Amino acid sequence: MSQSKPKTVAPTQAETEELEETIAYLAKRHRVSQAIVREIARNLPSPERSAIEREIARGKSRR
Repeated sequence: MSQSKPKTVAPTQAETEELEETIAYLAKRHRVSQAIVREIARNLPSPERSAIEREIARGKSRR
């Protein structure tokens, strides 16, 4: 019996736009590039704003 991974559903256009707005907002607020925020969001299991902000704060404390 082979197990198959559940297929991920592609985000809708509205979800994509909302995520991009969030990324732009967080990048401006925390004074980091959008690419960094996008990379953090991609590596986290949930794209919640608070989780992304925690990771940005952790990264800043390492500097």
